[in-house]
Amino acid sequence: MSDKLSPEEREEKKLPPEDESHISEEKQKEILQKYDPESNTRDLSGIIKHVVFFGLLAFSLFQLYTAIFGQYTAYIQRSVHLGFALSLIFLLFPLRRRKGARHKVAWYDYILALLAVGVGAYWPIMYDDLVFRIGRVTELDLIVGILAVLLTLEATRRAVGMPITVIAGLFLAYGFFGPYFPGFLRHRGQDLDSMIQLMFFTTDGILGTPLSVSATFIFTFLLFGAFLVKTGVGQYFNDLAVSLAGGLTGGPAKVAIFSSALQGTISGSSVANVVTSGSYTIPMMKKLGYKKEFAGGVEAAASTGGQLMPPIMGAAAFLMVEFIGGITYWEIAKAAAIPALLYFTGIWIMTHFEAKRIGLKGLPKDELPNRKEVLKKIYLLTPIIAIILFLLSGIPTMQAALYGILLTIFVSAFNKETRLGFMDIIHALVDGARTALAVAAATAAAGIIVGVVVKTGLGLSLANGLVSASGGNVLLTLFFTMLAAIVLGMGSPTTANYVITSTIAAPAIITLLMIDEPAGAAVPVVVALSAHLFVFYFGIIADITPPVALAAFAASGISGGEPIRTGINAAKLAIAAFIIPYMFVLSPELLMIDTTWTQVIWVLITAITGMIAIGAGAIGYWYRKLRWWERIVAVATGLALIYPEGFSDLIGAAVFIVLLALQWMSRDKENTKPQTA
Repeated sequence: MSDKLSPEEREEKKLPPEDESHISEEKQKEILQKYDPESNTRDLSGIIKHVVFFGLLAFSLFQLYTAIFGQYTAYIQRSVHLGFALSLIFLLFPLRRRKGARHKVAWYDYILALLAVGVGAYWPIMYDDLVFRIGRVTELDLIVGILAVLLTLEATRRAVGMPITVIAGLFLAYGFFGPYFPGFLRHRGQDLDSMIQLMFFTTDGILGTPLSVSATFIFTFLLFGAFLVKTGVGQYFNDLAVSLAGGLTGGPAKVAIFSSALQGTISGSSVANVVTSGSYTIPMMKKLGYKKEFAGGVEAAASTGGQLMPPIMGAAAFLMVEFIGGITYWEIAKAAAIPALLYFTGIWIMTHFEAKRIGLKGLPKDELPNRKEVLKKIYLLTPIIAIILFLLSGIPTMQAALYGILLTIFVSAFNKETRLGFMDIIHALVDGARTALAVAAATAAAGIIVGVVVKTGLGLSLANGLVSASGGNVLLTLFFTMLAAIVLGMGSPTTANYVITSTIAAPAIITLLMIDEPAGAAVPVVVALSAHLFVFYFGIIADITPPVALAAFAASGISGGEPIRTGINAAKLAIAAFIIPYMFVLSPELLMIDTTWTQVIWVLITAITGMIAIGAGAIGYWYRKLRWWERIVAVATGLALIYPEGFSDLIGAAVFIVLLALQWMSRDKENTKPQTA
């Protein structure tokens, strides 16, 4: 019998945390499968393993071919993309999450996979006939369309999770039973033929804009991320973070923030980011003296923020380009830069104050990697920097990703440890396609939701209802929208969450922001972008907002902490994410649109200063322990400074200077011992 003690037994016996440098791969896989539906795949062997491998490879090669030589027509491109994704999902993802029978494919999944192939091939084979009689649905069309809807819902349930599947199903039901709904929700309803035609034989349903973005921009950027991972850049992020931040006060927590922000550029999943970075950083934080729940909260908050981090944000950011229209991906990434900086600055500041409060230092020098040796591999970051330059220069988004892939292969050749051989490239193509499966399913299901919203006018009805419920008050509308985004995001991927909230809630925000404009006036880009970024932010933050906080739960699986407490700590650390979206909707200077560099610099200075005050107030420590009223004043001061308006900045700056002076003068007078962790 093993004499190894569990974390709980060690704590009960008052033993220090076990000295683990990282979590085992088996433990990482177990946590991913528990909290991340995208990782809940079969471990196949034999012939079927090779079939899936070459299927994933063919998926990537098809996407690369069309990205390089030009896409097929919308119906063919999207239906082939859908066919690949659905068929591979049924072979890779089991019907239920159980440990048994995970090494073979059930007989019925072979049938479902073949049906998915047929659905994907229907448009390419029948294209001329379907276009000729567009608007009329035959009996065969009806059967194929019904199969497309049912297969999409089941594949989404397996690869993405139940919440988004249930939501898509409810929207479908609403499309059919509209006449039976009360008040402003009532509509004529659709018969089966009309609904199936909408869902699979127009570009307003499953084959709509969300799937289009998955079949173009998102897939190529996921491939770019897969190639970066193959070079070992993920481990390099950790090494670079430790060498630069490990020796600072509370170093491991700052390592977690630094490395997770970098990991976010290659990972679109909060949970995957937590497990990748957290398996290394959480044990370090616990060893230094941070509480389990705080250590897990730091990693969860930082990893979730990865999707906010330009230049490669979460998949929903690519959808935003299409949904807003008249805007480039670079403009979205640029607009998100200051909010993302404030998000990570806020977490950094609060971990620093927490470390000071409980008397923690940095890692000893003998545990830090050689900085010179680490910096020798700085060239691994070249593709990420290049992507920024490509986007800045106006190169199309998909083309920039392709250039990034080629540059990654080239840069990797400088060192034999990172060099990508032929099989490494093949495996990167396979890994990229595997990552894209859940995104394709989520965007197809999102297309069902968008189709119903467009056909029934539900978006306008709900937007008007939201405005009425808030009494036309912008702040109240924003608050209701925040709640909706967080609730919808509990267990749903950010992509699907964004699609729902951007079609239902974002129009309400835009309506109120345009209330003083003449009827029919064009919506300015800054108004549309601020509304869409607002719902985007809160959809992401749902991953760390209890009671269902998947990123925090995954972190607690590594730290051994209590899940809800871990989520509460993560939400507290990410307080900037609950404040900043309100600020950039009310004062879009934070988005760097139609502003001068002088204004941008001033906004940055005041906002970061404000985050220092908020961080001190939230943690309860600055140069000394804060009294209760000082904490309230500090938070209020921070809010005044973050809000980009001249008068509030002056008031906030004056109070901040007073608070800072009082703290500085009394730092040695308070004879309080640091609290222990």
